Amino acid sequence: MQRKIEEVCAVVLEKVTPKKRERAEMEALAGKLEKKVVSASDDFGVEAEVRVEGSVAKGTWLSREPDIDIFMRVPTTVPRKSLGSICLKIARKATEGAKQIERFAEHPYLEAIVDDTRINVVPCYKVKRGEWLSATDRTPFHTNYVKKHLEKQMKGDVRLLKKFMKGIGVYGAEIEVGGFSGYLCELLILRYKSFVNALKAFAQHKKRIIIDIEAYYEGRENELELLFKEPLVTVDPVDRGRNVASAVQPRKLYTFVAAARAFLGNPDTKFFYPPETAALPAEELEQKLAKHGSAIIFLTFEKVDAVPDILWGQLYKSKRSLHKLIQLNDFSLLRDLAWSDEKTINMFIFELEQRFIPLVKKHLGPPLEKKNECEKFLLKHMKSPNTISGPYIEDGRWVVEICRKYTDAVVLLKAKLRDGGRSTGVAEQISRKFREGLQIFVNEEIIGVYKKNSEFAKFLTEFLSGKPRWLENA
Repeated sequence: MQRKIEEVCAVVLEKVTPKKRERAEMEALAGKLEKKVVSASDDFGVEAEVRVEGSVAKGTWLSREPDIDIFMRVPTTVPRKSLGSICLKIARKATEGAKQIERFAEHPYLEAIVDDTRINVVPCYKVKRGEWLSATDRTPFHTNYVKKHLEKQMKGDVRLLKKFMKGIGVYGAEIEVGGFSGYLCELLILRYKSFVNALKAFAQHKKRIIIDIEAYYEGRENELELLFKEPLVTVDPVDRGRNVASAVQPRKLYTFVAAARAFLGNPDTKFFYPPETAALPAEELEQKLAKHGSAIIFLTFEKVDAVPDILWGQLYKSKRSLHKLIQLNDFSLLRDLAWSDEKTINMFIFELEQRFIPLVKKHLGPPLEKKNECEKFLLKHMKSPNTISGPYIEDGRWVVEICRKYTDAVVLLKAKLRDGGRSTGVAEQISRKFREGLQIFVNEEIIGVYKKNSEFAKFLTEFLSGKPRWLENA
């Protein structure tokens, strides 16, 4: 098995390692853009120290998948509230003529596509280590740390780990993904020394993984337990009070654990290069939905005018609220997801065991030893028009059978979202779109949307499969 692992890793490493010419082209592009940002900063009268950060600076980027991160380190005299807006003006001028997308982390920054390469122009403050004024202030220190400690041969292991995580869908710390950042991948290799060792370590995961490369909390593990609550903790070597893995959602962590076990048991390039999903023909999908057995409810609404990170934050907040609403009304949820093409359509998908539930339900009252609570319970339910049967005593407590207000999940959602759903916790911008035009489809009723949107067609095909692509023949 070890030989097979080595063979697969060798094949992938050859593909993901940039060749000499590609490296030279990337260095030239990074240098050119760095000068443009310097020039634009001067034009706006901003005294900025401009430098290339991230994987390109550290030599851990993937062939044909480069991201160039250009950071503007500005003086601390620049007001905090103006940091993002100043950067955007400079970044737009420096990347004139390119496709530009405003992004948002702790503050706005600009993403641009130049020569088919994604460029991120990001502001931060020029501060001493530990004197952080914004989250991005740490990045230059991260770059310096990795460049100092990451040995040359480990760069290939970082590339393998990044490509593996991309292949299984857990790479990226942005809100939409909630996965592993590039910096976190580099720290994992620094800790475990190789790609395979990192997989073996996570494959043994049981309760919690704690990584403290600089041994800040050696002998003070109890303090670390109080400071960080996440299932994966990686103490930032340049900031002992920060967990680099805080953005990693539990589902992404456990997906990585499962995929690591599967790869070590049956290594294959499909973990790095999963097969492209082929959307089911509409007729076949319609039949599958009709026979699926559950009730899949689709809430669709039009484009939200927000940068992607804000959009996904609002989508996830709203999904959690709707999840709670459905469960509080006694519908049994199997799965739920938010989906968006970020251009024309957004959607919530709720898969329920049943769309319709019985009118009557049992409601448990207090045990008999709680006299005051029993009196209040009887007073409430004795003559209530909502009481179908009871109150009666069962297993030492009062019980009634009452009418549910909602027995149809679609009726529930329409009623609660008619005004946008703000009272149920729906985020503001999503609520506005609900009021403008929310459509609700159940099972095969979604076919019209499916036929019009190829991205959604692939997504729904994968959703109905319910199985990760790397699990095939694992």
